[in-house]
Amino acid sequence: MTNLLSQWLIALPRRRKVALMLSADLLALPMCFAFALFLRAGNFDLLVQYGITPPLIIAACTIPIFSLSGLYRTVVRYFDLRVLWTTGTSLACLVGLTYALSFLVHLDRLPRTGLLIYWFIAFAYVVISRFVARALLTRIQQKQKTQDERSVLRVGIFGAGEAGFQLAIAVRASLSHKAVCFFDDDIALSKSIFADLPVYHSSQMRNRISEHAINEVVLAVPSLSNERRRQLIDRLHRYSVSVRTVPSLLELVDRKITVQSIRDVSVEDLLGRDVVPPREDLFGKCTQRKTVMVTGAGGSIGKELCRQIASQGPQQLILFDHSEYAVYAIEQELSQRYPDLQITARIGSVCDASAVSAALRGQQVDTIYHAAAYKHVPLVEANMSEGIRNNVLGSSTVANLADHFSVQTCVLVSTDKAVRPTNVMGASKRVAELTFQAAAARANTRTVFSMVRFGNVLGSSGSVVPLFRKQIREGGPITITHPDVIRFFMLIPEAAQLVIQAGAMAKGGEVFVLDMGKPIRIIDLARTMIEMSGLVEKTRKNPAGEIEIKVVGLRPGEKLFEELLIGGEVTASGHERILCSNEPFIEEPELRKKLDRLLAACDTRDPLEIQIALQSLVPEYAPYSSLESARHETALTRPDETQSLQFPFRGMVSGRLMPSEGATDLNHASLSNSGEAN
Repeated sequence: MTNLLSQWLIALPRRRKVALMLSADLLALPMCFAFALFLRAGNFDLLVQYGITPPLIIAACTIPIFSLSGLYRTVVRYFDLRVLWTTGTSLACLVGLTYALSFLVHLDRLPRTGLLIYWFIAFAYVVISRFVARALLTRIQQKQKTQDERSVLRVGIFGAGEAGFQLAIAVRASLSHKAVCFFDDDIALSKSIFADLPVYHSSQMRNRISEHAINEVVLAVPSLSNERRRQLIDRLHRYSVSVRTVPSLLELVDRKITVQSIRDVSVEDLLGRDVVPPREDLFGKCTQRKTVMVTGAGGSIGKELCRQIASQGPQQLILFDHSEYAVYAIEQELSQRYPDLQITARIGSVCDASAVSAALRGQQVDTIYHAAAYKHVPLVEANMSEGIRNNVLGSSTVANLADHFSVQTCVLVSTDKAVRPTNVMGASKRVAELTFQAAAARANTRTVFSMVRFGNVLGSSGSVVPLFRKQIREGGPITITHPDVIRFFMLIPEAAQLVIQAGAMAKGGEVFVLDMGKPIRIIDLARTMIEMSGLVEKTRKNPAGEIEIKVVGLRPGEKLFEELLIGGEVTASGHERILCSNEPFIEEPELRKKLDRLLAACDTRDPLEIQIALQSLVPEYAPYSSLESARHETALTRPDETQSLQFPFRGMVSGRLMPSEGATDLNHASLSNSGEAN
């Protein structure tokens, strides 16, 4: 009989279910008030005295209150405490207002003594009726899940907190998952019951996973540190269970945790660093209620800058990019997320002074983030003239027009490859820095110019992680340039946040350097990604493996590692992950002459002439084409750190990056970086 009732309820259309709830409430609420009067007097005298009218009036007033509180819009199977709280509060307000009104108008026909009791009874009715209905509606699902137990994924949830609770509630409605227990690092929670499930200390995971036949463990702690995350993944892989995770704090924003929120552990989860919340005073200084322009707004860093800026409530956001589709895509995304934000999309090249001037004219722009650049080392090396024009002439154009239009703040997004560059891309970015430094040194400028220099960002266009994913999907091989190449990694949201905060600290002419964290050897990254894909590396010792790692040799202009500082004094800033360096620059009159010579060399398209002109601007620019010269330069420039940098990781164990013995963190004054596109 119960099963038939459950099937009938599930088959009802949504509108009929709501009508059924309304009908049941219209019948039950007068009875609740009548019962309240009975409890007040201990007999039916009050009900006989006042008659049926008061219960009907109270019920008629209660139904609209329930509707306004969202009770009838909530799907019963996903009924939560928030709806109960709103309903109970709304009902209490109704009772209080009714009580006060009866005194004001001297309404003797209303039995005031039973109002408080009515609140308790009516609220108890709402709770009991909805949970009974939910039990009936989920009965069939639970029966199907029990009948098909073999296909159900038995899940252990790590994290007995808010995210874990939301996940456990969501899993109950799932036919494909069944939550069986919680794990947590807090010893005080051990052996307690949370969301109707037992909680075990994390030290008991191995035994409990076996005892409960757990297939998968979900990491449900959005704030979990990356070091702890790596430890757990390494440990759980040894127990032969699948490991998945819920979104991190950077991804989660205000969204609730559902079964659909569960995702695979990505390499970004392993390489990313612990989140440092942005300083609100810095984050909003150049963006809140400001008119902000982002060049290269359709690029990896440009798009994230736009997202972060939009979240701060600017007065206007100007998107500038030479790619029509890129501008369209980010404009559509921001328009949907921030419908009240004034967005202006401009198509044009930063090399075109008239296009940049048109975007700035009449807008009273307060802040410019110049993120437009050609960044792919081999492509720029093969297309020197185009790369230099875009990176150098574009930066010079933006700096000059920012000064001309009295923009308050202008920030250049630079790269680690600008330090002692061995390639044209890096050298061109160093020249871009020189143009900003010269602009900052102008005696009459009202614009604060600064540069922010950092290394690799995970997931940017042309970066190594998406490339490795693609190569793994295609069956390999994974191609790396050299087994000793070392890279640092940063998540795109963190990079954008630090760029915005660094620009807010500028006084004029500073080069801000972002702390890139610990280095990772690219070959170890490749092995981690192979293992996380459930595959085995193919080697001479293991020819039966699926994915081979192939060393193809350093590309033209590529280093084993990159540096973030040229020289000069390095000082701390107001942010723990941002350093400040005042570096040497070229006076503007001399710089203009050398820039004219460089652009004239670009017109000839003669690689040798271009390189000579670049070296006159960037004396440390020393291109090399062989591994031997790269090693020689490394030994000469970094004799004290070569040993510790070459092998910073001894390898991977079940997806965990393991620091090698003797590997040390880099001193802030000698941060190194290389690899992915910036």
